[in-house]
Amino acid sequence: MAATVTVLIISYLLGSIPSAIWVGKGFKGIDVREHGSGNAGTTNTFRVLGVPFGVTVFVLDFMKGFVSSFWISGLAFLWFSGPLAPPNWDVEAFLAISCGMAAVGGHMFPIFAGFKGGKGAATACGMLFGIEPISIGISFTLFGLIVWSTRYVSLASIIATGIYPITLLIMRFGLDWYVDGSIILFAAIIAFGIIYKHKANIGRLMSGTENKVGAKATTLAKTEASAAKVN
Repeated sequence: MAATVTVLIISYLLGSIPSAIWVGKGFKGIDVREHGSGNAGTTNTFRVLGVPFGVTVFVLDFMKGFVSSFWISGLAFLWFSGPLAPPNWDVEAFLAISCGMAAVGGHMFPIFAGFKGGKGAATACGMLFGIEPISIGISFTLFGLIVWSTRYVSLASIIATGIYPITLLIMRFGLDWYVDGSIILFAAIIAFGIIYKHKANIGRLMSGTENKVGAKATTLAKTEASAAKVN
């Protein structure tokens, strides 16, 4: 039990690293929480700082989930012995899911940023890639295509997240591939949580007021240029 708690705490702390805040302040002197949606996540970084910084934050947030579900859980499985998982659970699947969800929880409610973090899509993507890469690869490809065609990161996150558990169901029951039932269950829970966290974005998408990638970055650049001329 102590071993399980230890790796969960490590995963949560890793997930709590506020990538968007640190990248924004470190490279642009901008706190993304003061612009756009006010959210400290990948979507708002794309919106406020533009594509290069958005990609940087996405990779960092992705790796938080991947490292937790793949490496930290794997090391725990090798290092520790004893009852790491509840009865009737596959130990490796339990550790991977639990550590990954701890990282996602850390991203959403980071101890290093006053428990106000992002929506968890990028971190969940990394977590799920560490557990089952084929289905999340499909969602990731879909995410990229939607961002490229619409420039709405929030829309891409919502659709790609919602497709993920459906892909797992098709793999298990349509293609007869082995997919642990607990992974499908937790994928559905994560998808619901992430989509729920995007409820404000859904409202703005429906009303046509959602900002596209780079819109705020262009505005900030113009503001900075104007300020430089004045000075």
